[in-house]
Amino acid sequence: MTFPLVPWPTSVVLLESAGAPADAPVEVVTEQGHGEEGYALRIEAGAVVIRASSPAGVFYARQTLAQLAGPDELPAVDIRDRPRFAHRGMMLDVARHFHPVSTVEAVIDRAASLKLNVLHLHLTDDHGWRLELRSHPELAQSASGTSVGGDPGGHYSIDDYMHIVEYAAARHMTVVPEFDLPGHTHAIGLSHPELLAEPVITDHIREITETYGGGGLPEQGVPYTALAVGFSSFQADAEGLETFLREVLGEIAALTPGPYLHIGGDEALGTDPADYRRMVELATRIVAEADKTPVTWHEAGVADLPPGTVGQYWGFRRPSLEGGEEGGEDARRARSFAERGGRVVLSPADAVYLDMKHEADSRLGLVWADGPTSLARSYDWDPATVVPGLAEEAILGVEACMWTETIRTPADVDEMMFPRVASAAEAAWSERAGSPERTWESFRERVAGLGDRWEAAGIGFHRSAGVDWR
Repeated sequence: MTFPLVPWPTSVVLLESAGAPADAPVEVVTEQGHGEEGYALRIEAGAVVIRASSPAGVFYARQTLAQLAGPDELPAVDIRDRPRFAHRGMMLDVARHFHPVSTVEAVIDRAASLKLNVLHLHLTDDHGWRLELRSHPELAQSASGTSVGGDPGGHYSIDDYMHIVEYAAARHMTVVPEFDLPGHTHAIGLSHPELLAEPVITDHIREITETYGGGGLPEQGVPYTALAVGFSSFQADAEGLETFLREVLGEIAALTPGPYLHIGGDEALGTDPADYRRMVELATRIVAEADKTPVTWHEAGVADLPPGTVGQYWGFRRPSLEGGEEGGEDARRARSFAERGGRVVLSPADAVYLDMKHEADSRLGLVWADGPTSLARSYDWDPATVVPGLAEEAILGVEACMWTETIRTPADVDEMMFPRVASAAEAAWSERAGSPERTWESFRERVAGLGDRWEAAGIGFHRSAGVDWR
């Protein structure tokens, strides 16, 4: 018998006794031996018992219990469970399209129900600065008014941000804020033009602008609303840059109780390579001095980073197909984090970038990550096989990413997030792909069983092909 459990637990044993009523009281026993997030759940003869070593373990046991619950009864089972990876994340881009606190709360609730434990907020980009700061209020005042396509913008007050952090913590999720630099910084130039270089306009920038429309070429001092990337950059020698970074990164660090602060580092296509390394090294050093662990996208692996810096890989599931035996430059940069005592978060774009179209004719999404990403393809990978030469102990975890060029509303978020976020959750929590229940055939049957629950919760999920939604 297959239960609608996603992610699949470490061990599930069907018991021969009777189960329990759906509303049976739950006994919670605190005991050692289950790890920081693990638990045991036993249902039999009308009794439901959770055993865990921490509140997080109890919380995840309750998520499993919610998935098992039928209209009237719970099955008789014995479950032992703990996650494969410590970092199980969901990234929400609120820079390209701003999403209010209520939408962020919904994302947290939905992610936590699948045992994800990190919310990565992409707070800054060419299109907007979305966090109020006491040290630099002009950033949000000048650069939060618009979104992609000229849509309305917005930003979070400090109270809003603290509420998000607390709301996530109550659901055992850690918030990781991202201030993307030295590229993706056009919005900062609206209030600090002295810190930015002039936009670098290439044929690629012109092609993207013409293909997607919705805004003109980037122009210094003018809000940017189109889709091209890679044209903006800080100036490495700008007077006041280090002071600015120390003030901004220091305040974001002080507002954030979690251990991580993400400084971006991706797609700095208009930045001189030597200047790029200098600015990334400066920013990560500032973060480390603020007692946070720096996180960067994998491109920053070329720089001399503080020991322990975490890299986030966003290349494809099989980089060895595009770069030779060892996976090419993307894989080499990803491995460099482990070589310096850090670890790697895996976000392969052709599997867990939730902004990719489901099918070619989908209403929302883009297709640059090797075309549309079906649910089957989002499931067809394993973290241990993505970066050649990267040992499993060097993998911190998995993170699904939702960029929001085309994603404007809460309904859009749900449509693009589900059901593919379940693939990422299983890759992050469950055993290796190919183990008995960690197969596409098992997953598509189990995820189908969650469709009614998602519908009842008001989640307008995409009914992916290949699944018998019932």
